[in-house]
Amino acid sequence: MTDDKSFIPDEGLAPASSALPGAAGPLQEIAQPPRNKWLDVWEQFKHHKGALYGGILFFTIVLVVFLGPLVWPYDATYIDIRARNQGPGLAHPLGTDQLGRDTLARMMAGGQTSVSVGITAMLLALFLGSLVGVVAGYFKRLDGILMRMTDLFLALPLLPLLLVMVLLFRDPLNAAFGPETGIFILIVCAIGVTSWMPTARIVRGDVLALKEREFVLAARSIGTRNTMMIMRHILPNVLSPIMVSATLGIANAIITESALSFLGLGFPPDFPTWGRLLFDATDYLQQYPERVFWPGLAISLTVLSVNYLGDGLRDALDPRIRGR
Repeated sequence: MTDDKSFIPDEGLAPASSALPGAAGPLQEIAQPPRNKWLDVWEQFKHHKGALYGGILFFTIVLVVFLGPLVWPYDATYIDIRARNQGPGLAHPLGTDQLGRDTLARMMAGGQTSVSVGITAMLLALFLGSLVGVVAGYFKRLDGILMRMTDLFLALPLLPLLLVMVLLFRDPLNAAFGPETGIFILIVCAIGVTSWMPTARIVRGDVLALKEREFVLAARSIGTRNTMMIMRHILPNVLSPIMVSATLGIANAIITESALSFLGLGFPPDFPTWGRLLFDATDYLQQYPERVFWPGLAISLTVLSVNYLGDGLRDALDPRIRGR
């Protein structure tokens, strides 16, 4: 019979509370607090040089057009016939127009309108597109109806539809809200209602893939309601394509508003926008070509910076790309 004293007792393990502080490797990683998601997004975003410079440029343009008129001594509507058709100088860095109005002041006032139209129309298109995309992707019985409606809107010619909407609703809205506010509401609604379709198709495709993932099936198995499922599990995971669509929507709205103003169907002649400045400058293209250059440059830089910003946000918000 073997003596029990011949067995060497087990040394045992140190308690978890005494092992964790001095632990290294996996235990130390477990003990660290989780990283903030938005900090990871910023770390990925700032490595995209084009997106970083694009974001700086876009926010610089926004600050200049909204804060510049507060410190610039000239008003965009002030007429000085004695100073008309002047070239760039110390008093007027971008020159004056045919009525003596300061071009820099009109550029800043026009930028306020163009950027405001772009952001507001983008928010409307983003809301409509995300709503249709999520509902169509999540509820199978509504998918066919909503996607056929999306295809119908995609098949409509955009510019003629915008022209018809402007001609039909411009006078009633001007009578109800005034010429400036009425045309602002009309252009924002017209651009938003005709540009939500790409967002809807992109969001729908992502929702169709997400609703078959394990975490969604697990949430459904414990009785999570559809509203809570969409808000907590679906929408946060389609944030990346929504943000990309948002930035591209700003650029598209600015270009569309500029095109309408260039055709003479946008804001009133005495209400400056970048597109209206382009339209007014075409009559003096041979004598004063710089009048076309400045609003065209502003539109191009804004659209380019927004596109680079969207490209960086796509990479930063996509967890499959983040960290590469």
